[in-house]
Amino acid sequence: MRLAPIVFNPDEPTVMVLPWHDPIVDAVGFEARSQYVELFWLNVLGPTATWALRRLVTGLDRYPLGYEMDLGETASMLGLAYGIGTSNSFARALQRCVLFGVSQHVPGGLAVRRKVPPVAGRHLARMPEALQAMHPQWKRRDCVLTDLQRGRTLAQVMVNAGDDPEVVERQLLAVGVSPAAAVEAIAFTLSTMGV
Repeated sequence: MRLAPIVFNPDEPTVMVLPWHDPIVDAVGFEARSQYVELFWLNVLGPTATWALRRLVTGLDRYPLGYEMDLGETASMLGLAYGIGTSNSFARALQRCVLFGVSQHVPGGLAVRRKVPPVAGRHLARMPEALQAMHPQWKRRDCVLTDLQRGRTLAQVMVNAGDDPEVVERQLLAVGVSPAAAVEAIAFTLSTMGV
């Protein structure tokens, strides 16, 4: 099934960006700016669409209920061309986000996932063997309690020091905390701190 291309109203230089609430994906998914997305979704979406997704989600951090995005300005900030229609790199990046299910058309705008699901098996099968070998480690949702405790302690210190959650995730992984424990530790820390 082919999706209709994103066509922006030529009289409107902006589009509304809204959060896409999906309780199932929100429960099992990965933050859109996480290392999981950089490792696995980048291979599916491509670099331009991945950066567009990151930018859309960053706007939702500041305006959680949605915001009006200036299309030309946002494209320019990403180093992309933009013009009315779909024959430009920014519109194509947004279309890829819709095509692969990390955003969707809604009346008057574009709904965006803040958390993305695990990549589908059909996409994983096309990835390099090294990524395929790494993926089971990320799919595991169980973790050793000591690993989780270590992750929570480190995450709390880093968040208190002002580090962004995506930086915290990278650091936890770099010091050997398992991916499942790192994701859980950051979520726990942010929820207890009211962030």
